[in-house]
Amino acid sequence: MAGENKILAEKILEQLGGPANISNYTHCMTRLRVTPKDDALVNQAAIKKIDGVMGVVEEETLQIILGPGKVNRVTEEFGKLIEAAGGIDLKEKAASKKAEINKKNATPFKLFLRKISSIFIPLIPALVASGLITGITKAIVQAGWLAADSQLATILSVIGSGLFGYLGILVGTNAAKEFGGSPALGAIAGILIINPAVAGIKLFDTALLPGRGGLIGVLFAAIFIALVEKRVRRYVPQSLDLFITPTVALLVTGIVTYLVFMPLGGFVSDAITKGLTSLLDVGGVVAGFVLGATFLPLVVTGLHQGLTPIHLELINTLGNDPLLPILAMGGAAQVGAAFAIYAKTKKTRLKRAIGGGLPAGILGIGEPLIFGVTLPLGRPFLTACLGAGVGGAFQAVFHVATIAVGVSGLPLAFLVVTGQVLLYLLGVLISYGAGFLFTYLFGFNDDMAGEFD
Repeated sequence: MAGENKILAEKILEQLGGPANISNYTHCMTRLRVTPKDDALVNQAAIKKIDGVMGVVEEETLQIILGPGKVNRVTEEFGKLIEAAGGIDLKEKAASKKAEINKKNATPFKLFLRKISSIFIPLIPALVASGLITGITKAIVQAGWLAADSQLATILSVIGSGLFGYLGILVGTNAAKEFGGSPALGAIAGILIINPAVAGIKLFDTALLPGRGGLIGVLFAAIFIALVEKRVRRYVPQSLDLFITPTVALLVTGIVTYLVFMPLGGFVSDAITKGLTSLLDVGGVVAGFVLGATFLPLVVTGLHQGLTPIHLELINTLGNDPLLPILAMGGAAQVGAAFAIYAKTKKTRLKRAIGGGLPAGILGIGEPLIFGVTLPLGRPFLTACLGAGVGGAFQAVFHVATIAVGVSGLPLAFLVVTGQVLLYLLGVLISYGAGFLFTYLFGFNDDMAGEFD
């Protein structure tokens, strides 16, 4: 297996122009993200044809989709090849990072959303693990296999729920770091919001409520403390920086947080949660269809990660998240579309690409199928969106919700509110079926698959 990963890394590196053409690289859950020095030396068409590559996306970086798990191992071998060739010059890496930001499609709004998503992406493994432990524990207790007051149930509940009690600290840490501040000060910004001692503060004859403003308030405070820290540092002598800069930043941020950010964060939080629940209550089927059908385009842009704070805020405010099951239907319909293409195509390479992406798709990681199959083919991507709308409408009508954030697909069933698991799974099957039918009947013929010859 290690040998296969090394060979795949070598093939990819060769078509990227060799080690000398790589100025920066990293990876996320499914993609190897590379910044070439000279785009003219990159052969994207050849990369797409490499066995093991599920697709290629060009944004700020060149993103090579390898799938979950696989990407970690291939990136490790990729890094070894780069290191053996002399590594990456840090000055060139910094210049490359600056060039990324100046890409023509990097609008300020898009960059801001990507910053927000970058705050939450590193937290996804912890959110998934905590959510699954919490969900499975609740399911076991509900089934009567474990007493709710037993020591084992208590231990499992503490393990699973701990993250959600202190999530503001991690969000504050990442937010400050993303906006150029000290991570430790960002953590304190999160503590300012969630500290139980806040209940002892009265402003304008009103007692503050610990946690008011939720993660929205944490983001405000952490970003603000990073900006204040950088601004203060400009005017403080280097010899006094350690004492004055963090002290002033914390003091100013603390006062502004309790006067502004907690009330403002609470207002925004209420607007998001009440607005969304009202939309689903009033819009019902239509709202569910539109939300489900429009999620896959967000995944294509990578901006879907920016929805993570909204999911978490819904859970924080309502106790559950009615949005995630609707959006999860995008991945399910994508699976149905892939099955339809597999049933109709006679192209071996296309069947192999679908076979490689389906397991990940069923488990809630949709990028391999999107970028490796449906999006390159064009029309199947649209029919998958329609199928997602049908599934989203079903989830909206029955008010299915989750108790935590996690990957979509079948694993999300462990996080669904007790008593709604079968409804969620039925919605998944409906999305599979709708995605399959729309694609089989209207979305695909083998003439569209020329690049898979």
